Amino acid sequence: MTQLRFAPRHARPRRAPLYRATMCALWLGGSLCAGGALAQDAGPAQPPPAQASEARTLETVSVLGSRRAQRSSDTTSISPVDVLPMAKNAEEGAQFDLAQSLQYAAPSFNSTRQSGADGADLVDSAALRGLGSDQTLVLVNGKRHHTTALLNLFGARNRGNTGTDLNTIPLMAIDSVEILRDGAAAQYGSDAIAGVMNISLKKRKGCEAVAGYGQYSKGDGENWLATAYCGFGLGSDGSIGITGEWQDRGRSDRSEPAGSPRIIGDSKVKNQTLFLNGDKPLGENLDLYFTLGAQRRDASSAAFAREGIGSEDIPSRNSAAMYPDGFVPFIDGDIDDRFGILGLRWSLGEWNADLSYTYGYSKLRYTINNTLNASLANLDLINGGKGVSPRSFDAGGFSFEQNTVNFDVNRFYDHIFRGLNVAFGLERRDERYKIFAGEPGSYLDYDGDSDGGNAGSQGFPGFRPGDAGGHSRDSWAAYADVEADFTERFTAGVAVRYEDYSDFGNTTTGKLAAGFRATDTLMFRASASTGFRAPSLQQKYFSSTITDFVNGQPVDVVIAPNGGALANQAGLPALTKEKSRNYTLGLTWSPTADTSLTLDAYRIDIDDRIVLSGRFGDDDPVIGDALRALQVGQAQFFVNSVDTRTEGVDFTFNNERELGNDFKLGTFFALNLNRTKVRAIHAPPALVGREDVLLSERERLFIEQGAPRSKAVLGFDLSRGAWEGNFKAIYFGPQTLGTFTGTAGGVPNARYKAKASADLSVTYAFSDNTKLTVGGSNLFNVKPTRQDPNETDNGHIFDSVQFGLNGTAYFVRLWHKF
Repeated sequence: MTQLRFAPRHARPRRAPLYRATMCALWLGGSLCAGGALAQDAGPAQPPPAQASEARTLETVSVLGSRRAQRSSDTTSISPVDVLPMAKNAEEGAQFDLAQSLQYAAPSFNSTRQSGADGADLVDSAALRGLGSDQTLVLVNGKRHHTTALLNLFGARNRGNTGTDLNTIPLMAIDSVEILRDGAAAQYGSDAIAGVMNISLKKRKGCEAVAGYGQYSKGDGENWLATAYCGFGLGSDGSIGITGEWQDRGRSDRSEPAGSPRIIGDSKVKNQTLFLNGDKPLGENLDLYFTLGAQRRDASSAAFAREGIGSEDIPSRNSAAMYPDGFVPFIDGDIDDRFGILGLRWSLGEWNADLSYTYGYSKLRYTINNTLNASLANLDLINGGKGVSPRSFDAGGFSFEQNTVNFDVNRFYDHIFRGLNVAFGLERRDERYKIFAGEPGSYLDYDGDSDGGNAGSQGFPGFRPGDAGGHSRDSWAAYADVEADFTERFTAGVAVRYEDYSDFGNTTTGKLAAGFRATDTLMFRASASTGFRAPSLQQKYFSSTITDFVNGQPVDVVIAPNGGALANQAGLPALTKEKSRNYTLGLTWSPTADTSLTLDAYRIDIDDRIVLSGRFGDDDPVIGDALRALQVGQAQFFVNSVDTRTEGVDFTFNNERELGNDFKLGTFFALNLNRTKVRAIHAPPALVGREDVLLSERERLFIEQGAPRSKAVLGFDLSRGAWEGNFKAIYFGPQTLGTFTGTAGGVPNARYKAKASADLSVTYAFSDNTKLTVGGSNLFNVKPTRQDPNETDNGHIFDSVQFGLNGTAYFVRLWHKF
């Protein structure tokens, strides 16, 4: 395993705001008590010996990618795993949330903050190795975390994907994040195609708090943070860690020209989060463990602006009586996220068992503010009124719920070969997805005039009763996993997993991995596996009519559910699983005690990949009449239609040394190179010959280059006494995205040149328990390559790609340990 140690920096100190944030954090920390202990994970472990008269804690440790009861060392792992301690990020980091912290620390990880992408502006999706966010499995303490209810429909990243909202977990609650850069569906089930992330939570004793403040050099995007953690004993032998966090991030605006009615930048976010993590021995061989998390998020995203008097937007999208100078609608989201684990670990002789229940819930409801229903305003004008409508509408929303029961058993035989671990288990999972209709004014057409006002709330039409409904499914799984040290130098493991889903059937996956230690410092490793991803309920059943802007002109687009009347008329089959084949070949080398490097090459083939199709217009020979009857201009569907191949290389280097005169220098370099290509398009019989619509060039480029094809991080951490300085350079490779008009229409693709960002921070420790950090990120104010705003997804001079669009930022953090 490789330890990645450098955290990002940014934002500007301001004295009075910082003082208030500090007092808030210290008050929160002081309101909690003291105590606590370790993190638990993916598989049960052998307990330490204990006296017969005392209860013992059956501790587990994180061994992502392996279910062996005895932990492998960092240099002998047969799977490529990065271990990222989060203490430095929580205490000194420029980024105030988990997704962005990982974005600037792990090259194989991508999470780009969207702007002008509706609900995707409110949730930062995350992904590995250039694939989709729903092809990365996220665990918390070794248990499957739920995905968000949101389905990303706009933006360069994760188009058509669900994913896990990492920002529901506060940095202060996390001990470490492990990233398994390998396919692992045979070990952990659906979604583990690109890799697996395991977030290990703290429960060690002690209290600490952080107050943070940041803003962009433009003077906007103020970011406030107050967070505190306390770990304390639970009885005489248990432990519990409690984390509370409050975050308030202001809106930023990079729209052009200056004074433009558009707002492009960070969405406005207010988070209130509480996490608990702990365990309690119930007897000598029996432990109870638990995790509880809850977050309430109020977020606001700016939609496309509507113009005022003298424009074509009156009366179709505006009312002269309400917004004579134009307006910007706000898509406001009320997000409720909950997560919980309750489990028992016990041992019976040499066998270890773990029975757990995991609950996850994500809900997002939309309120569209500073808006109108233009058809209602026009009807009011026709009837002799002023021409007004309500300015706010409940547009409905959706929720996703996941219930998982796991039973895992393992045993380590130290007398077979040089050690043999056997593990097996069962899993039962239930999932529910609901869509809630909005109020009638958010979707109805009141004037019935095609030349009058448009229906629904401007910026985001509400979900209609026909969209609303509940859907569910369940699945069963059984797995077996064996790992053996055949000699002192050769280790191999094999895993097989069977799953049966109520909606599409069953699948069997397998994995073989091996490592050979050629010398005490050099190890070669390889793996081959098959995998799968079940279609998400969100992809199967999402249904909505949205307003998009194509070449600056509004177009109503229906996202039709799979299995619905429109999809059936188009001849689209029911969604089924994606199938993958993963291959990895690499090495680890530790030439000295303070130097290590890893190099891993990989290939990931995915068949029947689920994609959001291109847009079928109302001139389509099959469904054109149906679209005109629905009064929409275009339709999109989810379909298993693409085979892709992803190839790449991961490289990491780590060195720590003393330079003399009490100076210590840490150096870290990591690089990810990847390339995804569409190998084949499989059109259903009804769409043969229209593959260019099913997967247009623009949609193909979202799959192939939605993330940079290369990314590198070079960091230096220099310390002496109470002072510490951190410098980091982050390189983002080029990307090419499609345009609305397309190359066939004579408009070249949007090419984003490679860019690099530089971060710098300085930390001063007043004592072992108090330190202050100030710094900045993207110090040279680098921004993506300019594009034609009529051809970008968000109507801005560039989309949210690579590292975002806000420019230089500054920050200050104060950390105190009680």
